Amino acid sequence: MFQKKIIKFCYMLFEDIIQKHYRPEEYPALAALCDEWNETRPFDGLKILVATPIFRNTLLQYEALLAGGAELFAGRAVENASIPYDSEIVELLQESEIPVLSPEMVLDMEQEDEFFDLILDCAGQFASCHPKIGFVELTRTGIPYYEEAELPVFIADNGIIKRIETALGTGDGFFRGLVQAGYTEFADKKLLVFGSGKVGCGIALKGVERGCQVFTVTDLSKRHAENDFIPTLELNHVTLIDKDDLKNVTEQIASADYIVTATGVKNALAGEEIFQALLQTKAVLANMGAEDEFSEDFPEERVLNKKLALNFSLKEPTQLKYIEASLALHAALAERLVLERDGVIDIEDLDGECLRNPPAEIEQKILSILLQNGEISEELAQLMQLDN
Repeated sequence: MFQKKIIKFCYMLFEDIIQKHYRPEEYPALAALCDEWNETRPFDGLKILVATPIFRNTLLQYEALLAGGAELFAGRAVENASIPYDSEIVELLQESEIPVLSPEMVLDMEQEDEFFDLILDCAGQFASCHPKIGFVELTRTGIPYYEEAELPVFIADNGIIKRIETALGTGDGFFRGLVQAGYTEFADKKLLVFGSGKVGCGIALKGVERGCQVFTVTDLSKRHAENDFIPTLELNHVTLIDKDDLKNVTEQIASADYIVTATGVKNALAGEEIFQALLQTKAVLANMGAEDEFSEDFPEERVLNKKLALNFSLKEPTQLKYIEASLALHAALAERLVLERDGVIDIEDLDGECLRNPPAEIEQKILSILLQNGEISEELAQLMQLDN
């Protein structure tokens, strides 16, 4: 009974904050989950740890899980400075009697024979833990931590939904970060992007939209790779530069106004020629990767936000309208694991492979809601056309 009172109190508190800061068209998919789970209660009696970075917009994911009956815990790897959080929201959770736990704390609980049913992870922070049912990992960064997993692990990033966040939302966050840092002139400025994956492509396209002259440094030998978007960049008149053409790369560094790294590779720009060119350039430097892509030896004061991803300097790194589909998918995949455990849905035969992609029907359901009721329906439709 006490736990039910906590759930009801938190739900009402979160709803009050959500109503104060967001419009319904910014979160149609999570609202739909709330409505559905209020009726079906898929998580009744289940303990769920959610390691999504703790910000105000994360409250909507919590609200959906609470609506489904979850006993909710928040997860945060305290020592991992690369994963941001809002200290005010952390305090709010603790005051609301929702524990905020580190991986070490969860492992200590397991020593006392206290296990979570589900862990909704981010960047593999809690991969060493042992939930009863399974994991849902939010990011591609977390995949290596689960390669030896013995429990089912859905990888949300392996679906099409995450591209909304990374291509649209992260590009938007990069420019909002520049504006917050005092850089507001973009028309006819030269933007040099390292990396042509989802994040790099999103930044480049937002740059084109803002009137920048956009150049992207990438591995042109991977033109047809599954996770590369070189054809999309070419269609949008982005100039492509091969990463191995060091003379050209260093010349572009010297003449750029803004330079951003988005390769997803630690120390990607650590080569001596590029390192020296970056030291000498007058361009504004920023990182948008989860790792330090400039190298440990590169002075952090030369890079905005001390080499952490620039959008992490914002109160809301990714606007809710761009991230809510990812949060909805993260939560919906947890429900899928419960339905499979209960025999309601047959488990796909994966030949013993524990890492799994999001089922197409779940993603299509979320996309349909966004296209019908979401604020970003037009941007989403354009993004889907680019993919085709």
